[in-house]
Amino acid sequence: MRKLIPALWLVATLFMAGCSSTPEKVLSEREYYDKAKSAMDARNFLEAARHLEALETHHPFGRYAQQGQLDLIYAKYQALDMPGAALAADRFIRLHPDSPHVDYAYYVKGLAAYYENISLGQKVFPIDVSQRDPGRAREAFSIFSELVTRYPQSVYAPDARQRMQFIKNRLAGYELAAARYYIKREAWLAAAERGKYVVEHFPGTPAVPDALAIMVECYRKLGLREQATDALAVLAGNYPNHRSLNPDLTFRGGEIKPPRRSLGSLFTTSPWSE
Repeated sequence: MRKLIPALWLVATLFMAGCSSTPEKVLSEREYYDKAKSAMDARNFLEAARHLEALETHHPFGRYAQQGQLDLIYAKYQALDMPGAALAADRFIRLHPDSPHVDYAYYVKGLAAYYENISLGQKVFPIDVSQRDPGRAREAFSIFSELVTRYPQSVYAPDARQRMQFIKNRLAGYELAAARYYIKREAWLAAAERGKYVVEHFPGTPAVPDALAIMVECYRKLGLREQATDALAVLAGNYPNHRSLNPDLTFRGGEIKPPRRSLGSLFTTSPWSE
């Protein structure tokens, strides 16, 4: 009898657990959609997303399926769930490539990548975004580029083009920051190559004149006179007021700064600090 008591207790516990975990009632697609719409009207986007996900789960081919998927993209984005918004947008693009609203899905997918790496810390502290990993920015640029290529007349295309220009400026700034990093370590060739990359891949961005100046100085350090002369000609011809140029357009430099003496350096094998 003593051996049976634990077994009976286990059976009773499982029975009670089964009774308490009754399955959630499945609503009609109209009920799910109305609940989601009410939640969105109240700006409760997390609640709206929950109802829209239930709508897609229980009524994937219903009357409100496609509109519900579009609303889910919007609800996820408004709830600041950027990965969720991107996934919802990507799913809509795959399921409805011929929809008249597919450009919206591309747009929000691009925005999600564009904003995903913006954190509270960036808004509070002065972080130089040009030195952050631009991986998500590159992805956003690619998505916006696909949008404006496929749907040039879309109402979202003008804003996408503006964001693409901003991303190009940021990517160019990232390359410039890398070039200056190499300059500090006297890696002249690596710095010159970064500058060349900016000139070739990001023309028209504010980073181009600084990139040309870096190329001139680094090529001179490497003894590559012809390359330095060519870069200087482009710099002087297009940006005559750049700070690296004298009034007569001769080159005075400024990107490569002499190392500073420090007290600590007197006690090291090298007389100069980095």
